[in-house]
Order: sequence, then structure tokens, then C-alpha cells
Amino acid sequence: MQYGICNLSIVPLRDEPADTSELVSQVIYGDFFKILEQRKQWSKIRLAFDKYEGWVDNKQYVEISEDQYKSLNKETPKLSTDLVEFIEDENKQLFPITIGSSINGLSLLKHKYDGHSIDRIIEKPNIIITAFTFLNSPYLWGGKTPFGIDCSGFTQMVYKLNGYKLLRDASQQATQGEALSFIEESEPGDLAFFDNSEGAIIHVGIIMKDNYIIHAHGKVRIDRLDHSGIYNVQKNRHTHKLRVIKKVI
Repeated sequence: MQYGICNLSIVPLRDEPADTSELVSQVIYGDFFKILEQRKQWSKIRLAFDKYEGWVDNKQYVEISEDQYKSLNKETPKLSTDLVEFIEDENKQLFPITIGSSINGLSLLKHKYDGHSIDRIIEKPNIIITAFTFLNSPYLWGGKTPFGIDCSGFTQMVYKLNGYKLLRDASQQATQGEALSFIEESEPGDLAFFDNSEGAIIHVGIIMKDNYIIHAHGKVRIDRLDHSGIYNVQKNRHTHKLRVIKKVI
């Protein structure tokens, strides 16, 4: 088995080994992973954090040893908390990194970082404060950064920045935590999941106080939440049908 670590800011994780293939997620700076299959130009990887799989360009990561992988996996995640910051390599060149990047591998990569970071679990009320950091970020299928993010990437990154682990897709996240019967039982920071006409979970957002929800739909935005689902005041209609509310923390 081979292993790798992302040494660039935002790397596409694709469904198939091709630049034109669907973006299923992103590998951000410091993410480390197992290499499941290696071809001439592409590698299929499994991320250590959430076990998500996809293909990355071989030019967009560096290989590490099994011992280095295991060492990183044992450490408490240390994450950048600045919206955008820079790391410096041994040649004094600067690389931008975005909020939520892992800086556990700095010494391994021979990089320096002087920005703010966090390496502890934060209490649940801070979830909403972190969520506001991403407000108005544009929607991007497969995205995980303030420059483009999808609904489950948003919830995953917000929880990650507070020391909690969510899986990658909304349907996967819906398997975590304890189901609540009513909106009234929820508290800010809980997750609301929404389904389509076939009953498949296709959307997730973070519940706020007073029946509001913050979620990624077009952009990271705040809408009303009721027993039917998400109500968009501008469109004067419901945009998502509520399936279940989950308390993960």
C-alpha cells in the first residue's frame, strides 16, 4: 500500500481518472490518504479523514511512508482558521491555503505556517459562528472551500473546524447522530436533511435559532425552516422537503 499527502491548496477529486470527469470532492492542503491504485497520470485514493474515494492527478500530491501516514492519523487534527493564509516552502515560495486546511504535515513537507490554527473540540454554540464564515460562498458541486462549496461540504467543514467528524455526502451524514421528532426539539448546530420525490437524501443544512437554517443553495444562505422544509422568502415557496433532523453533537 502507498500513501500520499496534498501539498497544494485545493486539488480536485474526480469520479474517473480524467480532467473532464465529475468533481466529486476536493482534497485540500494537508489532507493525507491511502493510494488504492496508481496509473501513469492518476491515482485512486481514499482520504483518511472521511474514507471518501476518488481520483487525483499524480502531479498534485507527494508520496509519504506508511509510518508517516500512521503518525499523522494518530495526531489530533490541527486546522488553519484564517479564511486564506499562506504557507512557505524551503525555497521561500508562498502557497495559499484556505480555512480548514490541515497543518499537521508541515514539518514533513518542510513548510512554515504563521497563521491562526485550532486543534481542539469546541462547544456546540460555536458551530453557527463558524458557519457564518462561509456565508455567501458560491455553490460548487464537490466544493469544500469558501471559493466554492456544496451543501454537505459546508456542513462537514463547519463541523471539522469545531473538532467533529462528519462523512462527506448528505446521504452519508444522515446516517450519523440521533434523529429528532420535531423542529422544536432541535437546537442551533443540529443538522436538517431533505429528500427528493424518490425519498433519497439530497440536501443538508445547519439549524439556527428561531426556525432559520444556513445551507449551501446557489450560495451559502439563510432561509426559514418549518415542518415542510426550507422556505425561500424571495421566491415565496418551499425549495426543499424536510426528511429528518439529526443531533450529532
